Amino acid sequence: MQKTAAERKRMRNRLYFKDNWQMYVMILIPIVFVVLFKYAAYPGLRIAFMNYKPAKGYSGSEWVGFQIFEKIFKDRDFIRALKNSLVFNFLDLLVGFPVPIILALLLNELRFPRYKKISQTILYLPHFLSWVIIASVALSLFKPQTGLVNILLRDLLGWTEKGVPFLTEKWHWAVTYLLIGVWQNMGWGSIIYLAAITGISPDLYEAATIDGAGRWRKIWNVTLPCIRGTMVTLLIMNLGRVMGSNFERLDSLGNVQVKEFQYQLAIYTYEKGLAGGNFSRATAVGLFQSLVGLILVLASDRAAKALGEDGLL
Repeated sequence: MQKTAAERKRMRNRLYFKDNWQMYVMILIPIVFVVLFKYAAYPGLRIAFMNYKPAKGYSGSEWVGFQIFEKIFKDRDFIRALKNSLVFNFLDLLVGFPVPIILALLLNELRFPRYKKISQTILYLPHFLSWVIIASVALSLFKPQTGLVNILLRDLLGWTEKGVPFLTEKWHWAVTYLLIGVWQNMGWGSIIYLAAITGISPDLYEAATIDGAGRWRKIWNVTLPCIRGTMVTLLIMNLGRVMGSNFERLDSLGNVQVKEFQYQLAIYTYEKGLAGGNFSRATAVGLFQSLVGLILVLASDRAAKALGEDGLL
């Protein structure tokens, strides 16, 4: 008896699973990790609406509704931290978003495979370094008097006698903080764009060559339009992180002299929440950040679709 198409498909799937069961077992590990530490933690969000005491637990702690949020929104320190987070995250996005695109375009133009691989490896490496290591190197390089950068500026270029306070004055710190963040993420961020560029049909470049287009014209008229969907998708995802802040980055690069700019939501959550044992406040701030991030993602996704892009959803 001849098998139906559905039966043949099920048989192919069983054979595929039998031949590749190791991959399914391996992918179970990250799936369990995500479920356990991302989704299983959702019931704990009720702490934001309780005067939570660890000794009393969920059942013994008092339910206070939105009182925690009211206290937070009236707190001047929260307003200052929120303002700093928004400003620096938007600047991070403004400065850091185009750099991986430009880097991917430059790497794609390299014609020596070995040099290209070495360059990619060097550029990817900072992503895998912790902010503690990056900050230690930065503090050594940017010391006002004995740092290598200031030595070069003073002795070779004669720019300044006192040295530039890269990490000890708030405005200099702001620029240094942003540029270090761009340096740390640009190599890793270029991977997706390189993959998108690889998927562009060579026929398009051949047609552009026949039309007399040079290298820069091909980039402008072929490469960039073909990766526009990827750019829009990553921009939408990055907008969802505008409310976030990296405690390790802020704590490692911060100091007393730059407290005015360093004080962002991650520092606020630690000082006013976790360090003081006020877990309800810390959870409320985290929930607020997540909700605003979600709204930004949905709004930007709808705006992208209104402009004719595919968007995320």
